[in-house]
Amino acid sequence: MHTMSDLVTPSDHHGISLSIVFDNYPCNPDLQSLWGFACLIEMAGQTILFDTGSNGRVLLQNMEKMGLDPTSVEMLFISHPHWDHIGGLDSVIELAPHLEIVAPDSLSKLYLRDLRGAVRKVSVIDGMPTKIGENLYSTGVMGEIGEQALVIDMGEGVIVVTGCAHPGIEKIATRTQEMLGKDILLLMGGFHLSDSDHDELERLGASLKSHGVRRLCPTHCTGDLAREMFTGTFGAFYLAGGVGRKVDWRPGELPRT
Repeated sequence: MHTMSDLVTPSDHHGISLSIVFDNYPCNPDLQSLWGFACLIEMAGQTILFDTGSNGRVLLQNMEKMGLDPTSVEMLFISHPHWDHIGGLDSVIELAPHLEIVAPDSLSKLYLRDLRGAVRKVSVIDGMPTKIGENLYSTGVMGEIGEQALVIDMGEGVIVVTGCAHPGIEKIATRTQEMLGKDILLLMGGFHLSDSDHDELERLGASLKSHGVRRLCPTHCTGDLAREMFTGTFGAFYLAGGVGRKVDWRPGELPRT
């Protein structure tokens, strides 16, 4: 694995807000929970939507109730081609046709062709780690299903957002460190650990900490046992995910709710 240090450019970091706008775990009782995941990321004048959940109507309703404007989305990052992550895509495009879609090459060629005719730009990511914007990176497409994670360089460390982590959350953390050589301030998203047992989850929690993961916010397909065990492993540095959860980060701080 090559490093991305040659692509890193210095810039001011003014903080970031990450709002989970679609999830099957509840956090805000005023919002609707359905199977799937989506997260709106606001940073330094950029607005990025990570995935779209399984239902566009519910996605937009949740965003409205959270005071978030879908027309402000400039980049739509698609983690992988499963229905519970792209189900709301058409609803977002209808309101924000000016956006750029960053898609994995695991999406069908016919679907990618149609998307190119609907938005300003479609960037297709292959297996190589790729810089996609200022302080923004894709891990590159990993695993049999073909999934990418979003990496946000915050200067002193990185924030990583995953859709389902089908390639393995440990492998994603490892690749992120190989790319930028920085600790992970926050690891957020679906971790796909519902079938993992107690011993494996205990080992994994310790491994993530050894990989420099400082704060954890698992949700979606992570599984109840994993969420419970990670609460013990990370203690005060564990954040329960769910629709309505908002995490803020400012320079010199750990991400917080």
